[in-house]
Amino acid sequence: MTVNEQALKLHEEWNGKIETTSKCKIASREDLALAYTPGVAEPCKVIAKDKEAAYKYTIKSNTIAVVSDGSAVLGLGNIGPYAAMPVMEGKAVLFKEFGGVNAVPICLDTQDTEEIIRTVAAIAPGFGGINLEDISAPRCFEIETRLKEMLDIPVFHDDQHGTAIVVLAGIINALKVTGKNKEECQVVVNGAGSAGVAITKLLLTYGFRNVTMCDKSGILSKGSEGLNWMQESMMDVTNLTHKTGTLADALKGADIFVGVSAPNIVTADMVASMNHDAILFAMANPVPEIMPDVAKAAGARVIGTGRSDFPNQVNNVVAFPGIFKGALEGRAKQITEKMKLAAANAIAGLVADDELSDVNILPEAFDPRVADVVSRAVMDNIED
Repeated sequence: MTVNEQALKLHEEWNGKIETTSKCKIASREDLALAYTPGVAEPCKVIAKDKEAAYKYTIKSNTIAVVSDGSAVLGLGNIGPYAAMPVMEGKAVLFKEFGGVNAVPICLDTQDTEEIIRTVAAIAPGFGGINLEDISAPRCFEIETRLKEMLDIPVFHDDQHGTAIVVLAGIINALKVTGKNKEECQVVVNGAGSAGVAITKLLLTYGFRNVTMCDKSGILSKGSEGLNWMQESMMDVTNLTHKTGTLADALKGADIFVGVSAPNIVTADMVASMNHDAILFAMANPVPEIMPDVAKAAGARVIGTGRSDFPNQVNNVVAFPGIFKGALEGRAKQITEKMKLAAANAIAGLVADDELSDVNILPEAFDPRVADVVSRAVMDNIED
């Protein structure tokens, strides 16, 4: 039986990967009277006077919504809300298993930006945070931005920021391995969707100065055709030397390649044209932009992928459970750039300097320290 066949069989057996469990025992009239009517009226009255009391008397304090419209699911594309449900259930499992955070999968049968914003805002009172998932660009940018402005609970699009945090963590340690300086590095980010934009923004915030974005048309610059509004805004802070040409042109002399794009689009010759001790994060799944052995043979020093069967897996699961664990425990109203940088540094710090190597720049997804370390980093950077 193949992995795919086994996964399908198990999903049928599970009939859903999560379920509701009760914290309170209902075995008598007294139990019923306390957990439900008439006793339940007492916390209701308290919350009616002060909505903040919901954090004390309900699941709001440790529960988030995982919200998707099914428009950009994994590598499957726009498969809609019903087909997106297994992924959102899986995300809820990861929040619980890795961060101890309750998560409810919510798949919306609309891809209208305004309707999504209204719906999420309307259900927000029942949750301590909102994790947006698998919503296509550029709508995801507007949805997240406006919800952050409207709500007093954290809103986080993991496809953007979870990816960016883990990429930065890996790059921080790859710089230590190679001895490169962030201010001098030439960085190429291939893929200008939600992840590519967020990665670029966080790298710039961290202090990288020279970042060039590419997509399937090649190097992006002011005046490039077909840019959406977010990509246009990124041209003000990237490709400051106004390069033009193909991805191959962009990689000549580059120090770092970050790919969130398509399989097998980087060749050995492209890697050979990069600066010495090049760093490549080839994260297309399941087939990366270049296979690690090919990149290594062409001269790359550090190679990361999104796969668990190669060293240096770039996996969001080392970020998002701890991010929300910290945000919920610290009652953060937003997840800020300062928190993201702190989380990236915390993840990078889990690999001790004497353990760093070409093939060991990130902690394993199952490292039991990760969620607590990330959570603490987030809480330490909550601002009033």
